[in-house]
Amino acid sequence: MAFYLLKMLYVQRSIAVMNYLAHAYLSFHHPDILVGNMISDYVKGKQQYTYSVGIQQGIKLHRFIDHYTDHHPATRASAKLMSKAVGRYGNALTDVIYDHFLANDIREFKNDAALNDFAQKTYTLLDQQQAVMPEPFQLMLPVMRELNWLYHYRKPEGIKKSFMGVGRRATHLKSTESAFTLFEMEYTFLKECYFNLWDDLKLATQTELANILNEEQ
Repeated sequence: MAFYLLKMLYVQRSIAVMNYLAHAYLSFHHPDILVGNMISDYVKGKQQYTYSVGIQQGIKLHRFIDHYTDHHPATRASAKLMSKAVGRYGNALTDVIYDHFLANDIREFKNDAALNDFAQKTYTLLDQQQAVMPEPFQLMLPVMRELNWLYHYRKPEGIKKSFMGVGRRATHLKSTESAFTLFEMEYTFLKECYFNLWDDLKLATQTELANILNEEQ
């Protein structure tokens, strides 16, 4: 029991703030791209070149997604709103919020079962390459699967817990209660921001992935 608690504490302190569902979805069913996309925040500098070509491509795609999302007008609007509650962590919470709206986007997941099926298939693909992943992600993956993070973005309670996770890891953020209250109050506005971003991001990522894959041919 003590070992499990210590492992959980390590995981909580080590995991990056990231919109995991969006990165998994935007891997478009490519197993190696998925792995690279999910571990990218844990891979620094030249470490990326120690991975297979496919995983390197996923890391590259992840960084494109982050850059595109951060600079989109919809993200700037939503992050500015959330910064009223959490200051410089507005972008981090916006990423989490986008995963909530993606999980509830019936164009992508028609119901609970479709989202859960996607989540389980994602965990299975990641499990198959767990040995090559950075240690923090290796330790986090069983927790992600056990608690079914990718599915629970669908529920407001899951977002509240994700906000609290950001708060535990943020050096200058004591509480995220006010952020969750703001999320509830401005739900419609934040949902509009997601819809203003998503189609642009999905198309841009499909194009970028095709370019990345063509580079290796």
